[in-house]
Amino acid sequence: MSLLEVSWHRKIRWIPTTLIILPICAVCLVPWVPLSKEVFWLMIGYGFHTGLCITAGYHRLWSHRAYRASFVLRLYLAIFGAAALEGPIRWWAREHRAHHRYTDTDEDPYSIRRGLFHAHLGWMVLAKPQAQPPGKTQRTRRHIDLSDLDADAVAVWQSRYYALLAVLMGWGFPTVVGGVLFRDWMGGLLYGGIIKMVLVHHSTFCINSLAHYLGDRPYDDQVTPRDSFLAAVLTLGEGYHNFHHNFPSDYRNGVRWYHYDCTKWAIAGWAKALTRRMEALPQAVPVEKLLRVDWAEYRGMVEKGRFLVAVDGVVHDVGAFMAEHLGGEHLIQAWVGKDATMAFHAGIYRHSKVARNILACMRVAVLENEQPGNGS
Repeated sequence: MSLLEVSWHRKIRWIPTTLIILPICAVCLVPWVPLSKEVFWLMIGYGFHTGLCITAGYHRLWSHRAYRASFVLRLYLAIFGAAALEGPIRWWAREHRAHHRYTDTDEDPYSIRRGLFHAHLGWMVLAKPQAQPPGKTQRTRRHIDLSDLDADAVAVWQSRYYALLAVLMGWGFPTVVGGVLFRDWMGGLLYGGIIKMVLVHHSTFCINSLAHYLGDRPYDDQVTPRDSFLAAVLTLGEGYHNFHHNFPSDYRNGVRWYHYDCTKWAIAGWAKALTRRMEALPQAVPVEKLLRVDWAEYRGMVEKGRFLVAVDGVVHDVGAFMAEHLGGEHLIQAWVGKDATMAFHAGIYRHSKVARNILACMRVAVLENEQPGNGS
């Protein structure tokens, strides 16, 4: 046997595979469990509800910090988000941040470059092949900063009790509702619990697959994310994916008034009663209108406590953005007061086009002369 050969059972990730096999078994019960009108609307309503907690909570709140939410809203999103049975917040956000940081590369956990099936489902049920002989540690993914989630009491609590919450809210709650309100315990479990789970799962999976496969690329045609009305309908508004990958901190996916984005509308609706952050994207100041400084003045401003970074001869104030950087604050802080042009254009981070849109909004000055010495 080759050192790289692995037993078949080691190629399968059993927990997500079980959650896929279970519904197949449950479908066999459909002929013996009639679907009443009340249980049908329980399945649709609860499915939409839990799916919205994934898109508004797991995705836009915890993965991208696109708005701020009160403790009560975060608790609500965490509890009913667990009902989708898509894993705890911390795991979900880590995989999604890796997807954004390494889009379309080998380190993208659900890269569409490896096929539609892999992006939709295969990445979860099939373990990534190891290139090392048995006994060697598999190379781990580059650092994904999760310090904000580790400091969020709700996210920590949900991760700790996720298994219990998932069973109680995913299957127990709809079973009780179906039984107590409609006298249909089995229908509540089968349709409101298990089949609802299937609908929510594949709605979310379409974000990884169809949203990278169908539609247009108006903001960046060098990456696979696309804008698609069909994908938006199937994913509760997440289908305007080319915009989202260029502006991940915007609470909207569908930026136009006519774009279907029910998640955006839900967040806007909560805004009147709950604390959040949903500012429109700031406008970039034209270079010709910026203050002109030399390197001594640039470093003098840094010494006064400002978090400034130079890229392409332009000084940017990154202080408000550092905590939102997917790679962690330390990566930006290492370049404060220096010329970060080469680091910014490093190919693996794909900053060259996606991040330019955000960086341009942080311009504060133009450097008039060349950097003296090596700038260290």
